Amino acid sequence: MDIPSGRRETRYGMPEADQVIFNRHYVIGYSYYFRQAKWALEIIDPDYTELERADNFRSDYRVPEMFRADLADYRGSGYDRGHLVASANQREVELQNSETFLLSNMSPQVPGFNRGLWKKLEEATRELNEKENILETYVICGPIFHFDKATELIGSEDKNGVTLPIPHAYFKSILTENNRGTLDMWSFILPNEDSDEPLESFLVPTKKIEQYAGINLWNRLQGASIEGKKKRKRKRMWT
Repeated sequence: MDIPSGRRETRYGMPEADQVIFNRHYVIGYSYYFRQAKWALEIIDPDYTELERADNFRSDYRVPEMFRADLADYRGSGYDRGHLVASANQREVELQNSETFLLSNMSPQVPGFNRGLWKKLEEATRELNEKENILETYVICGPIFHFDKATELIGSEDKNGVTLPIPHAYFKSILTENNRGTLDMWSFILPNEDSDEPLESFLVPTKKIEQYAGINLWNRLQGASIEGKKKRKRKRMWT
């Protein structure tokens, strides 16, 4: 099913979710089952500035309490409140940056992953977006749970019955449109763990993300696969 939307972020598609949350500069598909976003969709802000991070982490009260993550769920857990839509991607104005600190945009990440491999991919995506020939960069990302593996939980059932499962991995799919109208795509699955492996080693066919995450990506694209031509999905994003 194609969810109708007039938002620019959803031009090439938007997966389904239990609750779709429209922020001013990005869209969240929230999962009541996992108590966190199933996916986050954005267009990277082309007017990047050195605006200071808001750092005002807070609950998103648009999510029903019984499914909503709170700050207490992360406190003392040993996991980072990992941004899905990166703070540095949305820094044109203070409100825009502040929205990225809603807990509906957070997912529990291993600290070494959040501050290492995940951060490297965020930086590489911004470098790609800064290329002169790139008009827009669409990004969708979210958690992946392997149902054949044990899942750790954080949170307190004494609070409101909410516990957060720790994702085993995360996906990110990046779609660019250049000044010739050409589309390129790169898709990644990265394990939620510290790693020194190069980003290229985590490139996967987009179909694999769809199978693992149980969502349909870029469903409004028409024609032949853009990532299959001449194996372009294997080239470095920033070269």
